Amino acid sequence: MTVQEKGQLVTANRLRDGIAVFLTRSGEWSEVIDDAALALEPEAAKALEARARQDEIRTIVTGAYLVEAERRGGQVRAAHIRERMRALGPTVRMDLGKQAEGKGSPFAAPEGE
Repeated sequence: MTVQEKGQLVTANRLRDGIAVFLTRSGEWSEVIDDAALALEPEAAKALEARARQDEIRTIVTGAYLVEAERRGGQVRAAHIRERMRALGPTVRMDLGKQAEGKGSPFAAPEGE
């Protein structure tokens, strides 16, 4: 049986290049959604958000916000289609961005609920 955890993660855009990134447990930013720290409790989500705000002040990222998500068997799936698309990268050409590099989410953006 696959373990499923529901919670929130933090995403933002890296200021250096505008790429969508996800806050990890170590406090770093990763382009890979599966690396994201998933806060299972409201207090943990607030702590992740506060950590992201520090990096906004340090001009590392911009536009950080919490996203509802779940971890299924070690892989993260954002609850909203917008966030699934951000995790995949450009959707007009599969040979570009995260999808082409193998860094895209394993969950398709238009996946049904």
